[in-house]
Amino acid sequence: MSDLIVGISDIKVSNSMNDVITTYALGSCIGIAVYDPFAKVGGLLHYMLPDSNLDERKAKDNPAMFADTGIPSLFKACYALGAEKKRMIVKVAGGASILDDTNFFRIGQKNIMAMRKIFWKNNVIVNAEDTGANHNRTVRLEMVTGKTFIRTSGGEMKEL
Repeated sequence: MSDLIVGISDIKVSNSMNDVITTYALGSCIGIAVYDPFAKVGGLLHYMLPDSNLDERKAKDNPAMFADTGIPSLFKACYALGAEKKRMIVKVAGGASILDDTNFFRIGQKNIMAMRKIFWKNNVIVNAEDTGANHNRTVRLEMVTGKTFIRTSGGEMKEL
């Protein structure tokens, strides 16, 4: 097995059955795992912020930082390896209110809403979701099975 680690504002895609793609410590950030079971192609995005208009230069340098530039980048990278949108299984985690106890900034909620809006506009169905609340999450995509697993703070790894 080969571990591909997805950092903050990062994307990894694969078509190798030996790969496991993992991202750690999703707080207000969102992790999106996609998998095409026919092409055996999958990927994982870890984005921080909802809208690239916040900093267009950063969005150009690193599209994975924002929902509106990172989500299309994830799908396009999977398409380049043979995936097709209509076959993609989509699973989502994150969007917590970790450091914002008063929920003043609502970054997690804004990230969730941005993701839902993008998916709605592009006719993408979310197959499973674990979002909101106030705990960190780790997400893992196993390329050999296409299964996505999640672990919350102090919890056990379970299938999403």
